[in-house]
Amino acid sequence: MTGRWALAFLLCAFCLAFLLPMGTHGLWIPDESRYAQVSQEMLLTGNWVSPHFMGLRYFEKPVGGYWLIAVGQAIFGENLFGVRIASALSVGFSALLTYAVARRLWKDPRKSFTCALIFLSFGLIAAQAGYANLDPQFTLWVNLSIAALWFAVNSSGRERIAAWLLLGFACGMGFMTKGFLAWLLPALIALPYMVWQKRFRELLRYGPLAVLVAVLVCLPWALAVQQREPDFWSFFFWHEHIRRFAGEDAQHLRPWWFYLPVLVMASLPWAALLPATFSQAWKNKSQPNTVFVLLWMLLPLAFLSLSRGKLPTYVMPCMLPLALLMGPALIDRLERASFRALRLNGLLNIALGVIVLATLAYLQRKNPIYENEPLHLTLAVVAAAGWIAANALQVVRPLTLWVMPAVGAWLFIALIPMGLPNSTVFNKTPDGFIARHAAALSQSKRLLSNDLGAASALSWRIRRPDIALYNTVGEVKYGLTYPDSAERKVDVAKVQQWMSVARSEGQVGVVMRVNSQEDRDEVDLLPKDGQRYEEGNIVILIFGQSAT
Repeated sequence: MTGRWALAFLLCAFCLAFLLPMGTHGLWIPDESRYAQVSQEMLLTGNWVSPHFMGLRYFEKPVGGYWLIAVGQAIFGENLFGVRIASALSVGFSALLTYAVARRLWKDPRKSFTCALIFLSFGLIAAQAGYANLDPQFTLWVNLSIAALWFAVNSSGRERIAAWLLLGFACGMGFMTKGFLAWLLPALIALPYMVWQKRFRELLRYGPLAVLVAVLVCLPWALAVQQREPDFWSFFFWHEHIRRFAGEDAQHLRPWWFYLPVLVMASLPWAALLPATFSQAWKNKSQPNTVFVLLWMLLPLAFLSLSRGKLPTYVMPCMLPLALLMGPALIDRLERASFRALRLNGLLNIALGVIVLATLAYLQRKNPIYENEPLHLTLAVVAAAGWIAANALQVVRPLTLWVMPAVGAWLFIALIPMGLPNSTVFNKTPDGFIARHAAALSQSKRLLSNDLGAASALSWRIRRPDIALYNTVGEVKYGLTYPDSAERKVDVAKVQQWMSVARSEGQVGVVMRVNSQEDRDEVDLLPKDGQRYEEGNIVILIFGQSAT
């Protein structure tokens, strides 16, 4: 397992657990459908400079992440696999990076394999591998920049120069994916580490080289977007950085300690090894390699905890250094035949699996969440039972079958999206329902939707960005302020007039999310003579052209 077949084993696991299931479930709204549509619009319009969301200016992120998702769709098709492949490959390359760094850090192939396996099986990392968003890409670029920093300060000659150049390239790509944080995090680690090592002059000597490369990577696009959209940088800097970090009205407000329990949950199925990991790291705190990895994990975690706006996925850049610390701690216990922590880890995972199965059984008996869905229910039970069985093997044979929590995690990640109840699938992944009615919707002269997630799924499925937004604004509020986009907004006072004009021009297609009284009131304002299709809380209405 840790010899010649190590990387082959990880590659097989990656293909079976991450790549194979990617096309088996629809796009989750609102995030996946948004990223799919924004990147698809680049392919449709040829505008690779300024991001647009359903034809509206969308300045929340730079273009680098959308580029990679768009390339995935260009190569593999505008389908579920094409949309998600960028995230999967980002996680795969991050696992290879973990292996390469661990090999240089710890100089032990067993530890290299173990670190990569742990990283690839962390629950948060594995879940995001099949999910189309920018966090896996940003995680790759940030960790590549910090890994390059470590190689740079532990190399000489041409290898050192190459590492500094790679650091700059990774910082540039990270900035192109999510912004200024990609520059801050490596600096946050480099400054204290180089001062502690009394090598600050070396940082001043070679650091500008990395900065120059990062600027050269970003500058062509930065100038192009400034020329095309002069207010991009003002919105992006103040709204997406300053306001989100420190504003009282920042999105996703969370307390400062939010990431502590998130880190524990994200480290499943290896959470019970956290005490042993940090205990061993503390014992080795005088070793430069351990200090660097601790700074790599703790300083970004501390900085992100200062932000008022927090999401669980923001902690992803901290998971690679955690794997680098956890791998040696696990191997140390195998060498000493100390199985207590491993057995405790398996028992914890078994308990979680039993809780999941017991909760599912209770809900099915009291208020069934699976209704006439034997296949979905079976897959969910198999996923949870497989998790339990894999961890039971670790409990029985902790020193030889220590890898089984990873196998259980991969099985769970592969099966659970296919085992979700229809109530979740219909409401959270409506693109499949839209695809079945795509022919009729595509023939519509005008399109209307009251939900951004459903609208973006519709836009992606029929390759049309011109969706009118009915009594909804959300994250396109800024884009709708432009005069050339004002007609895209339809409020309840004008919807009947809008429908009358639209139907005089031709067929009208409407996709509505109906899960509240307000939504039902919105539907009641529409004409009554349309063809109606429902699935979950998504309603599709097709109105024929009215007589002139």
